[in-house]
Amino acid sequence: MPLAIELRGVEFSYGRGAPPVLADVDLAVEQGEFVAIAGPNGGGKTTLVRIVLGLEEPASGSALLFGEPAARFSRRATLGYLPQRPQLAVDVPATVREVVAAGRLASGGLLGPLRRRDRAIADEAIARVGLAAQADSPLARLSSGQQQRAFIAKALAGEPSLLVLDEPTTGVDAGSQEALAELLGRLHRDLRVTVLYVSHEFGAVEQIVKRLVLVRGGIVFDGPPSELPGRWHDPSHAHV
Repeated sequence: MPLAIELRGVEFSYGRGAPPVLADVDLAVEQGEFVAIAGPNGGGKTTLVRIVLGLEEPASGSALLFGEPAARFSRRATLGYLPQRPQLAVDVPATVREVVAAGRLASGGLLGPLRRRDRAIADEAIARVGLAAQADSPLARLSSGQQQRAFIAKALAGEPSLLVLDEPTTGVDAGSQEALAELLGRLHRDLRVTVLYVSHEFGAVEQIVKRLVLVRGGIVFDGPPSELPGRWHDPSHAHV
């Protein structure tokens, strides 16, 4: 069974002559792993994720997704990606169910009404994130934490083999961060989907994740959070 993610000797910079954002990156993630990727703002986390997803190509080295070159991955509909601060115009009266159902449209390339199976999968995704009671509510009326759950449900509706969440707790209060971490832990146990949780700090998921990758221009730590040097546990020391 191929690795979910394999980066070998990856280097990347934005523009010729620009300093490298990432250098000498090696990363292997097995299928079914839950990996937290942390580091300071500007440290290269989002760039690494874009390379993993095939949205950027490294200047040197290679990036593989499930054994295929990431930039030419043939099953892109199986990639669930929640980018930083997903936006939905508050003036658009889209309900939670409509937002989540869009995940099936992206998955199947469908036109017209959803099929019964697609509706059932969307409803199941909504239930999994605990929003069944809000399924027909406009997304704009939900709290920020509930909105993030809705976007996670949208990603789940595509039945992903890889779920990538980039700064999912931005703008979410502490209580909602803990609830979101518990939700992700449960989804990982139930679905066995490979998860990359990307953040400038990892306190919300520290209790449920067994592997942390710290990125600062390259990978400076890769292992259990309990073995991370103490100065990096405090987000205020992220630039040390």
